[in-house]
Amino acid sequence: MSTSHSPLYESTLKSLPLLGRGKVRDNYAVGTDKLLIVTTDRLSAFDVIMGEPIPNKGRVLNQMADFWFAKLSHIVPNHNTGIDPATVVAADEADQVKGRAVVVKRLEPILVEAVVRGYLAGSGWKDYQATGSVCGVELPPGLKNAEKLPEPIFTPAAKAEMGHHDENITYDEMERRIGTELSATIREISIKLYKEAAEYAATRGIIIADTKFEFGLDTRGELFLMDEVLTADSSRFWPADGYQVGTNPPSFDKQFVRDWLETQAWGKTPPAPKLPEDVIAKTAEKYEEALQRLTGQSLA
Repeated sequence: MSTSHSPLYESTLKSLPLLGRGKVRDNYAVGTDKLLIVTTDRLSAFDVIMGEPIPNKGRVLNQMADFWFAKLSHIVPNHNTGIDPATVVAADEADQVKGRAVVVKRLEPILVEAVVRGYLAGSGWKDYQATGSVCGVELPPGLKNAEKLPEPIFTPAAKAEMGHHDENITYDEMERRIGTELSATIREISIKLYKEAAEYAATRGIIIADTKFEFGLDTRGELFLMDEVLTADSSRFWPADGYQVGTNPPSFDKQFVRDWLETQAWGKTPPAPKLPEDVIAKTAEKYEEALQRLTGQSLA
């Protein structure tokens, strides 16, 4: 495992105005038309931010997102500018951005997450058991947990305020919120992105069970893919060799932390229990393994 970099729980850049901190990313203004996004080593589970960083997690996520943005750029343009983050911060702040930050176009975010599911898992499986459908999309009867769906389905979610769960919404509700034409475009692009990514991942022995995309509009109304794409934080990755219908496959993400948290007497509200060293180390290994297996790259 890489150990050469100190974990970064929170960035403290003084050379740029801080716009806000998300669960994992800190956003700074670069002029009026660009942002610097710093991916920290924070981890959130059950919408609660853990108190301990996961070493190298932010750098893994950043590298993985860059890989996918480049690979899928022929389908839809993305927010990356290609500007070196070290050139927009003070010299003594370069360590905070090295390998974990990106300078992007400043866009108007669309407040609907584009979720694509290729397999029945997580909340989708619970929804299906209760209603026979997922987020209003009817599915054939008799499907099992973790089963591959006949075709990938698009199940949008409304973005929630910090600390609250994103809320699954129907496609009709998405149309009401952002309009018919934009909804149709996002649905079509999202399914295309998912299919191409899933086909590639399969050649690397990884199943992408589901993922979420985020989009934004520029001042001319052009649509861009933004935020992160197909990382272990925004997707459910399963090793194909551990996959079995009817059981929850082991996944390359924060499932290890979630599983440990489920054994704790904790109400899933802040503050989170203190993560043990072995859970932190194992989670860091999982993220790096996902990067290596999916992209063929080691952590830069």
